[in-house]
Amino acid sequence: MSYYSWFQNHANKHQNIVQKVKKEELISYFRWENISQSDIDFCPLFSEGKKCHEMEDLNCYLCACPNFRFNDNATTLKSWCAIDSKEGRQLEHEGIIHQDCSQCTVPHHESYIKKKFDTNWLEIMKACPSKDRKDKES
Repeated sequence: MSYYSWFQNHANKHQNIVQKVKKEELISYFRWENISQSDIDFCPLFSEGKKCHEMEDLNCYLCACPNFRFNDNATTLKSWCAIDSKEGRQLEHEGIIHQDCSQCTVPHHESYIKKKFDTNWLEIMKACPSKDRKDKES
């Protein structure tokens, strides 16, 4: 699955939840302890009882980070971090470079979510699909 396909699919899942939950309850609804039980199809890890990041108070409202950038059409650098998070790293597989965010918890803290909050997930994430290729790509 391409990054863009996942991105659009996830936006649809997110919007379906937003439509059924009161705006003032959205952030608390997306707490891992709740959403992993109430919307098991939101994330494939939920059916296994796993978290994407081992942290207390994990919030899934910004599953996928507003700082993540991807370009499915790039030949070498497919994804990167716009803020070069010190917890992130890049992995190369078969000559293609992908961002590894597994150690970064930035978007999963409620304080961060409140700063970026919008009921329209696509609005928060609008810079993620990128036609620009980062200068590191050859």
